[in-house]
Amino acid sequence: MTNITQRVALVTGANKGIGYEIARQLAQAGVFVLLGARDTGRGESAANELASLGLGVSFIKIDICDGESIAAAAAKIDAEHGRLDILVNNAGIADYTDGAPGVAALDAVRRELETNFIGALAVTQSMLPLLRRSDAGRIVNMSSSLGSLTLNGDPSWPFYDVKLIGYNASKAALNMLTVQLNAELRDTRITAVSVCPGLVNTDLSGHRGDRTPAEAAAFVAGLARLTEHDALGAYQSEEGTVPW
Repeated sequence: MTNITQRVALVTGANKGIGYEIARQLAQAGVFVLLGARDTGRGESAANELASLGLGVSFIKIDICDGESIAAAAAKIDAEHGRLDILVNNAGIADYTDGAPGVAALDAVRRELETNFIGALAVTQSMLPLLRRSDAGRIVNMSSSLGSLTLNGDPSWPFYDVKLIGYNASKAALNMLTVQLNAELRDTRITAVSVCPGLVNTDLSGHRGDRTPAEAAAFVAGLARLTEHDALGAYQSEEGTVPW
């Protein structure tokens, strides 16, 4: 049980990569972190590693593609903490049988949409009642510049040739979730934001990134800790607002 003033965060897909670093950096800033993962062994190992450093972190099992798992996680958070202040929808996949619209494997597209968009939506729906109890709720959706319709249509953009219809569409859909959440929650103290961490050296990128997870997580963790209720510029990278 956290103390009444300590903020509580759930980070999904946090047993490795940028999710692990977001969890670590939030905990270092005094937030109590629920380290979410679908694999119990890996999740407990990651949480124990952070807890051994004196950080306020505990493991919570959550598979974002399993409704029963999500409901059980929400019930556990309710029972043990009574609220949620920060939700980081970090869990996501990339499938390298994805590709341009004419050649992408449809099964890959379905998996990416199911995980990256529908999974995040399902988690958000279950956690909203807990977030509504926060004095300053924050929903951080881990997006990508590849989800920008504006940039995808700009031949001068450096990543213009990265045509992954499933992945890009899943991140565009996640951005729509951010937009519509802010409209729905405009009379509350909850703000949603889409964040672009850049090309990070993780399993998801095939370790082709030019940034470490720790470097990328710093910006994300900073956004997650903000308490101002401001949905303007809700698609952010370290360089500033990203065009939808």
